[in-house]
Amino acid sequence: MLNELSIKNLAIIDELTVSFEEGLTVLTGETGAGKSIIIDAVHLLCGGRGSQEFIRHGAKKAELEGMFLIANPKHSVFKKMADVGIEIDEEAIVLRREINTSGKSVCRINGKLVTIGILREIGASLVDIHGQHESQELMDEKAHIHLLDQFSGEDLKTVKDSYKELFTKYKKLTKELATLTENEQQIAHKIDLYTFQVEEIEDAHLVIGEEEQLQEEKKKLLNFHRVFDKMSSTYEAILGESKGLDYIGTAMADLQDIADVDKDMLELSENVSSAFYILQDAASQLKNELDEMEYDANQLQFVEDRLALIQTLKRKYGQSVEEILEYKQQISKSLEQLVNRDEQIQKNAFKIKQLEKDLELEANELTEKRKIAAKHLSKAIMEQLQELYMEKATFSVMFHEQTKTMFNENGMDEIAFYISTNVGEPLKALTKVASGGELSRMMLALKSIFSKHQGITSIIFDEVDTGVSGRVAQAIAEKISGIATDSQVLCISHLPQVAAMADQHLMIKKEVSGNRTFTVLEEVIDDKRAEELSRMMSGAEITTTTLQHSKELLTLAEERKKILRHV
Repeated sequence: MLNELSIKNLAIIDELTVSFEEGLTVLTGETGAGKSIIIDAVHLLCGGRGSQEFIRHGAKKAELEGMFLIANPKHSVFKKMADVGIEIDEEAIVLRREINTSGKSVCRINGKLVTIGILREIGASLVDIHGQHESQELMDEKAHIHLLDQFSGEDLKTVKDSYKELFTKYKKLTKELATLTENEQQIAHKIDLYTFQVEEIEDAHLVIGEEEQLQEEKKKLLNFHRVFDKMSSTYEAILGESKGLDYIGTAMADLQDIADVDKDMLELSENVSSAFYILQDAASQLKNELDEMEYDANQLQFVEDRLALIQTLKRKYGQSVEEILEYKQQISKSLEQLVNRDEQIQKNAFKIKQLEKDLELEANELTEKRKIAAKHLSKAIMEQLQELYMEKATFSVMFHEQTKTMFNENGMDEIAFYISTNVGEPLKALTKVASGGELSRMMLALKSIFSKHQGITSIIFDEVDTGVSGRVAQAIAEKISGIATDSQVLCISHLPQVAAMADQHLMIKKEVSGNRTFTVLEEVIDDKRAEELSRMMSGAEITTTTLQHSKELLTLAEERKKILRHV
């Protein structure tokens, strides 16, 4: 559940921290008070599209932070966090996002910097936001198959995973086959290009580690004269007439004479003798090196030419010798396939035919399981719609017949939700005939069915009850309250029936101070609840009648909640 939300410098909100409870939290207030800003904040916090337009006027950045408490240690969000290296702190997940004036965001999860994509993926496992204009899944027929599969559960998922594994191989082979069967001119062009590239790399006779060795050799050749002079100077300093080694030899002889008389000088004498012989060996090595040293301008030219060739190949084929050789292996394989494409085409075509047989078996099993699930889903939705006073509605999951076998990532099925809301009317596509109020009730029916299986910790409804009243409003209120038995629900509503069912009631209002507008949020408790419900019924003026009606509504709501919780 979303335990706490902190907002700073977002729209007309200066600074706001709110704690949420389990069950149903209803947010009420006048139009324009900032109710939807709270929902926008959660949406942004979970990776929604943001821009500098959200930042409060005069502020440098907007800051959002939310703490979620997850009681289920097997919740899917923990695996997603572990996969991207985010530390898990017992049951708490803290999301944080800052949006600066350039429109860029800084996102963190449990203190770790993450991309907006990772924030969005984690957020999608925690919160499901649905607004009156956001019925994308219901209004997009392509999404209907995913809703059906979600309802079908693990039994279908196992078959679908097996199908997807085959389909991935099928896509790869069909792509290769398409490449092999391109027109002759394109293939000839590719053969010429790959042949030239392979020959160019092979003619270079590249060796891994060669570039580093050449760089070292070039460095020595460029500094040859400096190195030669310094080595000669060193040799002269050690072995030159009346130079270092002569003096050390004299010192060695003198110390040896003293050591015969004073035993305490023996160790010092041995050290000087050792130094003498070490320097003598060093001088000998210097002499040998100097005798062999010879400046070769041609070798320097060879090294520079070789390095230039490697650099040219790196610009074309990779950032290193290893990458160039790896690229050569890849294009050599592609070249072989193109040269022997007739044979390869036959092999791929045979493999594809075999895969199509296996895919068809798996796809048919998917279809069978979906048709069984479709009957159960249709029945479940009809039951939910009856409770929402759409008892005359008929719902069905329609499977469109395909003229030829065509595989996609979902199998071979094309499905759509169909509905008839009036007796005697034929079933028609939900996307074309449902009104706003009907879509709201359809969505609530689906949420009621899916909320137990989705694993979403918080579901947010943003004025989904717009355009309904009377007994339908009461039914929607009870349905939202029922969903809150399995998930935390945050709901913006103008309906007193919904507000009466709240486990937590928050009122949002605007205040003006110092020529600036601020959003203020306060919890509505005790007698204040009846007053707020009365205001929602009659407007600004609270009458004795509306106040009495509000109290009765609250009493009725408590009774209905007990029944719903028990069920």
